[in-house]
Amino acid sequence: MLADDIQALVFDVFGTVVDWRGSVIHEASTLGLAKGIERPWAQFADDWRALYQPAMSWVRDGELPWTTLDALHRMNLEQLLEPYGLADLSEIELEQLNYAWRRLDPWPDTVAGLQRLRERFLLATLSNGNVALMVHLARWAGLPWDAILGAEFSQSYKPQPQTYLRTAEALGLTPEQCLMVSAHNNDLHAARRCGLRTAFVYRRTEHGPDQTTDLAPDSDWDVVAEDFVDLAGQMGC
Repeated sequence: MLADDIQALVFDVFGTVVDWRGSVIHEASTLGLAKGIERPWAQFADDWRALYQPAMSWVRDGELPWTTLDALHRMNLEQLLEPYGLADLSEIELEQLNYAWRRLDPWPDTVAGLQRLRERFLLATLSNGNVALMVHLARWAGLPWDAILGAEFSQSYKPQPQTYLRTAEALGLTPEQCLMVSAHNNDLHAARRCGLRTAFVYRRTEHGPDQTTDLAPDSDWDVVAEDFVDLAGQMGC
């Protein structure tokens, strides 16, 4: 049984564990209401997220030195201020908006599923989020991690192999003893290339009601689960 070979579950966070899109829309809408700014805040969230991978690629390709995701989010936010009527925000308001990524709400099944899984397995992040971001997010969303690992610890962004390999190493485990949990097929492909076992969890509305990506597993992942509660059940928890 797969669960007998696994000692730790390591998680993608944005989209898999927490609802980044709905949360950012809420934060931006609340700010807009307070400032009297009317904009399509769902599009704002999508536009901000669209800058996520390009910004990390600057670090992966060596165009930027190591830069935390908090800092990359702020760089990306600066590009959206003028188009969305936010150019006059104070520094405190900008910082609070940027830190919306530290206040993302969990999916309804997340906490209950993690609590069950933690009864049997070590749980750690394997996220592109930096430590400060992940710690604040864990406190906000009630995420019971045993360790915050991933990008900042390895000084690399997924899908670079060291992001996965150093996470397993930090836990004192071989890659094969770790189960990578993600709602993103490309993340699981990268993890599998590094020797980790793989679990796909459906998040059909991560990108909103018209989502077209990651609606189904595209490979024979070790586990395919409807949500974290289903994952816990399949892992014997």
